[in-house]
Amino acid sequence: MSSNDNNGRGGKSLLDLFKLERWQVLALILVVCDAISATFSYLLALWLRFDCAFSEIPVAYLDAWKKYALIHIVITVAVLLCFHLYRSLWRFASYIELRQAALSSLIIGALHALFITLFFCRMPISYYVFGAAIQFLLIVFVRFFYRFASSVRNNNRKMHALLDRVMIIGAGSAGRMIIRDIQNSKELEERVVCIIDDDRNKWGRYIDGVQIVGGREEILLSVEKYKIDKIYLTMPGATNEQRRDILNICKETGCKLRSLPGINELVSGSVTASHMKDVAVEDLLGREPIVVNSEEIFSFISGKVILVTGGGGSIGSELCRQIAAHDPKQLVILDVYENNAHAIGLELRDKYPELNLEVLIGSVRDSRRVNQVFAKYKPDVVYHAAAHKHVPLMEDSPCESIKNNAVGTYKTAYAAMMNGCKRFVLISTDKAVNPTNIMGASKRLCEMVIQTFDRKIREGRASDLVPLYLHADDDEVEAIPAPTDGFTPVTEYVAVRFGNVLGSNGSVIPRFKEQIERGGPVTVTHPDIIRYFMTIPEAASLVLQAGTYADGGEIFVLDMGEPVKIDTLARNLIKLAGFEPDVDIMISYTGLRPGEKMFEEKLMDEEGMRTTPNKLIHIGRPIAFDCDLFLTQLEELMRAAYDGRDAEIRSLVSTAVPTYKPID
Repeated sequence: MSSNDNNGRGGKSLLDLFKLERWQVLALILVVCDAISATFSYLLALWLRFDCAFSEIPVAYLDAWKKYALIHIVITVAVLLCFHLYRSLWRFASYIELRQAALSSLIIGALHALFITLFFCRMPISYYVFGAAIQFLLIVFVRFFYRFASSVRNNNRKMHALLDRVMIIGAGSAGRMIIRDIQNSKELEERVVCIIDDDRNKWGRYIDGVQIVGGREEILLSVEKYKIDKIYLTMPGATNEQRRDILNICKETGCKLRSLPGINELVSGSVTASHMKDVAVEDLLGREPIVVNSEEIFSFISGKVILVTGGGGSIGSELCRQIAAHDPKQLVILDVYENNAHAIGLELRDKYPELNLEVLIGSVRDSRRVNQVFAKYKPDVVYHAAAHKHVPLMEDSPCESIKNNAVGTYKTAYAAMMNGCKRFVLISTDKAVNPTNIMGASKRLCEMVIQTFDRKIREGRASDLVPLYLHADDDEVEAIPAPTDGFTPVTEYVAVRFGNVLGSNGSVIPRFKEQIERGGPVTVTHPDIIRYFMTIPEAASLVLQAGTYADGGEIFVLDMGEPVKIDTLARNLIKLAGFEPDVDIMISYTGLRPGEKMFEEKLMDEEGMRTTPNKLIHIGRPIAFDCDLFLTQLEELMRAAYDGRDAEIRSLVSTAVPTYKPID
């Protein structure tokens, strides 16, 4: 290796040692500016004190100033360094930086007055006051000038560029932060041109140069007047009804709608345009968010082994998320579909590394597998979410619906009983009420299963509950224990019934969104069809809450608010996407699908209502039926389903479920 190479490499390394970051260069520039301001601020104070004439300044005062100047520079830089005024991002300078500059200037001025008086000369009072004030103004000017120049340059650029024109709704703290973020951002190709607020005292006034033009009644007119492209709703403290009413006006404009999710965004005091989320269709439902008693749920789940069947599905996975947050002793996820199970397992392990989690693959139709899981993990509580839920698919494959839903529920409930499970919570559906399709009827069978288990246990006749299997010579039965004399089950069985959940697997909303992205048409089965809706987290939290109220045998019914027309839902989604229904995106009515009802019911006519501590959770009075006859019917249904007797399965279901009325 040559010496030239050595020198070259050594020289490069030496240069690298002195390579500075951009902020460090700016900090050095500020140090120089502060040194200059420290030097001349007090000289300027002397000049002002003696009528702006240097010749009138006494020599003693000038000598004292000269001798102390270098000391004053060092003290100035040291104090400003202690207050982090060389590390602040001055592009975002605010009241905090102004307060730090004022406090540091006060300390610098006090030290200047003390030291120059003690060691050099007593100066005029005005010298101390004017000098400190001038230095403070120079310190602030140097720092805020960068922000001011940047803002002016950015505003000039945005005034002449073809940018999206934004309307802000809400002239509060959040709105002001969003406006400033947009104005100061070089990345956002947007410009705020007007503000809407219902407070009359704010009308005609300005926030950062943007006028508040009126209340919500001015939205439609202002969109046209100011050629608005986007509307940002910045009212995190508004009620759901207020948000719904405003958004229902905004969706008629065809503008892109975004909003702040909630008041929590303001906690850190750092609301930016990145916090804005696209308005979702659930924002238009106008229901207040469902509140549950987290303490009750925590005390119920904490320290227990929890099993969730169908844990990879929409409701099952959300149950797992919320259970994981309530400190269970162990969470066991069982699902037949490995991709979903794997996904929720990875998510929970990343978010809760201390969680004792087991993710298992298995079908609730497999008695031996289900019993193995219960025997090994001994769950205290089971949330049974595993089920086939797609109405049209189940109409085409009715035997699969019976096998997976009704028989699978029986096998899981039986394993829970035999392995000392304390509580079994069935996830049911409003489609089980007066069912017109095989899926709804199968879920009603599930409810009857858990009511049968509860009644037999209460009557001390658990021995009537035997394993379900297909053939007497099948060794399956040998692997599953049966109740014996003296066996006392402790399991409490309940069901929780609710309607459609927004965004779940099989929900119409993802389907509508896909159709809108393709340019339509959006297919609705009937213009008058209605459904109850709830978000997935809301449904899961109410299921957990209902589980804490269980006493055995209840069917808990979740209050889902007012039903929604599917046609209205589709039209709102089209409008939220910035299109006009039946003009830009067509709506096509395809007719009711096999087994589909015009409307769903939450309770059967025969059922009554009892309240719970949570006003959104009600208890339906169980309908009486012959449990012994039902067990015989269920076994016959199982044999018909496994034999693939599609032609007669509906007739057998009608016999077992008197409220089942298939649509011809």
